[in-house]
This record gives sequence, structure tokens and C-alpha cells, in this order.
Amino acid sequence: MNKFFMVLIATAILFGLISCKGIDAENYDKLEVGMEYDQVTAILGKPDSCSAVLNMKNCIWSDGEQEIRIKFGADLVVFTSSRGLGQ
Repeated sequence: MNKFFMVLIATAILFGLISCKGIDAENYDKLEVGMEYDQVTAILGKPDSCSAVLNMKNCIWSDGEQEIRIKFGADLVVFTSSRGLGQ
């Protein structure tokens, strides 16, 4: 295999690792009621979607098979739920 393909493969792997979200049981267990939005995104990454009504925000992190849903009130976690994390 020549150097070009080795660099290409290494770059693809590195990009995959960097872009991975933290959607797993280990990171879900780190979440606590009362955490700030920024603390959650430091663990899980940017949410796939959020919707807001008045002072409540619902955010979803998903990779297609696993999902974490968090409800925020005044930018603080008030409720968490998950699907497919194998807990």
C-alpha cells in the first residue's frame, strides 16, 4: 500500500474519531439533573435537534440506533431519557 492511501485511511479514521458523538451508556450516566446546557454539550456534543417552548427546551442526540433526550428548564437539566443504550 502506498503512502497516499495510508494517509487517506489514517485521516478518515481520525476524522471519524473526532466527529463521534458521546451517545453511549457511559456518557449518559454522567448526566445529572441540574447540569447546565454547556456541561451537557461538553459530554455529548452538539444536539441533533432542539425545540423550545417558553422557558423549556427539549434536545435530542441520536445516531440512528441510540438516542438521548434531555429536557432543560432555564438551561438546566430537569429530565433525561434514553433509548437503545444497552443499559
